[in-house]
Amino acid sequence: MPSLPKHSTSTLCDTLPAPRLSKDTDNTMSSYADDKSKTPPLPKLLSDSLRPSIIKEPLRLSSTSLQQPPGRKLCVRHQRMADEGTNLKLQHSLDALSLEERESVNAIWSSFSSSSHPRRALILQGLLTMCCFSQLSLLTEQLAHLIRIDPFAVLPREISLKVLRYLDATSLCRAAQVTKKWKSLADDDILWRGICEQHIGQKCHKCGWGLPVLEKKKIYHLPGHSVSPCPSPDLSSLKRALEDSTDLVVPPLKRQRSDGQHSSCSSDADPESLSSSSSSLLTFTDAKPAATTRPWKDVYSERMTIERNWRRGRCTVRTLKGHTDGVMCLQYTETLTHPSFPVLITGSYDRTVRVWNLETGVELHCLKGHTRAIRALQFDDVKLITGSMDTTLKVWDWRRGRCIRTLAGHTEGVVCLNFDSNVLASGSVDATIKVWNLRTGGAFTLRGHQDWVNSVQLWDSLKTGQSSASSTTPVFDVPGCGAPQIDPGKMLFSASDDGTIRLWDLTLRTCIKQFTGHVGQVQSIKLLLADECDEPADVEMTDLDQEERTLNHVVALDSSSSNKPSLASTSSSGLVSDRSLTARPAASSVWKTKQPLLVSGSLDNTTKIWDIETGQPIQTFFGHIEGVWSVSVNKMRLVSGSHDRTIKVWNREEGRCVSTLVGHTAAVSCVSLGEDKIVSGSDDCDVKVWSFSG
Repeated sequence: MPSLPKHSTSTLCDTLPAPRLSKDTDNTMSSYADDKSKTPPLPKLLSDSLRPSIIKEPLRLSSTSLQQPPGRKLCVRHQRMADEGTNLKLQHSLDALSLEERESVNAIWSSFSSSSHPRRALILQGLLTMCCFSQLSLLTEQLAHLIRIDPFAVLPREISLKVLRYLDATSLCRAAQVTKKWKSLADDDILWRGICEQHIGQKCHKCGWGLPVLEKKKIYHLPGHSVSPCPSPDLSSLKRALEDSTDLVVPPLKRQRSDGQHSSCSSDADPESLSSSSSSLLTFTDAKPAATTRPWKDVYSERMTIERNWRRGRCTVRTLKGHTDGVMCLQYTETLTHPSFPVLITGSYDRTVRVWNLETGVELHCLKGHTRAIRALQFDDVKLITGSMDTTLKVWDWRRGRCIRTLAGHTEGVVCLNFDSNVLASGSVDATIKVWNLRTGGAFTLRGHQDWVNSVQLWDSLKTGQSSASSTTPVFDVPGCGAPQIDPGKMLFSASDDGTIRLWDLTLRTCIKQFTGHVGQVQSIKLLLADECDEPADVEMTDLDQEERTLNHVVALDSSSSNKPSLASTSSSGLVSDRSLTARPAASSVWKTKQPLLVSGSLDNTTKIWDIETGQPIQTFFGHIEGVWSVSVNKMRLVSGSHDRTIKVWNREEGRCVSTLVGHTAAVSCVSLGEDKIVSGSDDCDVKVWSFSG
């Protein structure tokens, strides 16, 4: 048999070095590694018996023969062939043939191997025309596997990660199931960190999903002991009714109930020992929680489980018992540096305020001091302020369970309150709003509503966001009542039984806007701050813009101070002319920044979202069959508690009810929305924790 013709180097593979396959023929054809002019060896396709007859032709492929000189490498396809042992399988098939058949097959392979690329293409085209369907089917089956290339086996790790960055979380999880190599790439911490940054704390613009932040995730342990049930009062009236008697010993009712009920603490332990142990748990210490680091994929998975539970309405429910009358107000927080557990504080018609360990459900304090029902409360790291139907507000050291000061000013019961770093606002049955300056101790009154003021909400319009309960400033730094000084841009929203919502400028002490749209008493309002809104701002305000806007506001205040109307001479509607408020154009008419959204709940069975700039409702949520007593909102969703004994979870963007939570046996008076839970209080004396953390 004539020797094989030499071919050009253009037909040689030039990608990856060949792997070592076998050791039985390591020394075969080593001359090809020294002489580049010789034809590269064929695959090991002939048996040892053929070697004498075709000594001039290489018939076997060894690992040594594949070790080409520098610059001579195997392509990806042939390296995979070597890795999979394809040549050895062909060798076994060839050994089963007769000698003549082996010579014929070898001649065909040798001719094809020595051909150039154009000639190989021509040979293949001719072979295809000779193939029947059975051969074409065999080719299709083989090519489906041979033409596939694992890109991550070829590409560097950095490029592979760059490619995987374009996949979503679901695709990454599927990629991790392919091979161990793919899993090591798909589980890379940098990839999952990017996905977490895209979804956590905000809604992804691509998929529409947003995940909770969970700043201080806790694992809740259900208490193992049962708690004695609390008797449910008789609920017969939707609207609260004030009694004609001025005796403060008898509390006014939101609804008719038996007067024979008295406040009591649920704990059977000694009050002094309980107070001592609770104070030690709540007071500040130097201990700091140990920081833990977890893979970003686990962080994403945990939050995705919670978000999926929110969307499917899957939750676990715990009931905290202790109050002996309807729970009217509550607040909880999980972000305190101390104590290490989440804290819940509730106020009730039983005239007590109770401090709970929300993780275990244990009552830590039972605060007594008010002589009538407690209708409002708010607390931060330092203090707790409560409002009662006994016309007073009390400031408490909630960690130690002690009353610090009592504020008197309203002529009738206090129904609502809200404070920030230096201002406290309270609404009353007497249809007035009292604004207290926590820095100076001064106070003034806003008049304009015609009925009960049910809810108040402070807003710093010159800042993009605020935290109304994050102050560590001591209450009343300066004793006495001096002229209160309110920071420019400080605003106040108020909702009333007269069916209106008003926006007040506290520096001017006037109502500057009125929101009308509800046809029933407005019971609750909440402010979704600008930094919590998903909608982008029309114009980004820089530090210079902020400074100019503040200056314009101060100039407007100075210009109108000489002819500012007194509170007594304010019109019955509480509104004054816009001309007196803007002697010089305020920056709010020039700079259109990202505005917060106002959410309100009313006894007309609806919940509304308002555009603060126009004063018009943006969305109206229908679904409750009775009045809405309380609303709560965050960046992800909105919840409402109703007299129909249900809590509804709403998709704020779509205006759709996602789920309805049923469990209370009386009207839901108050709700508080968190990232993975809802805490609700009801007229049935119970506090329920609806946890979506799985």
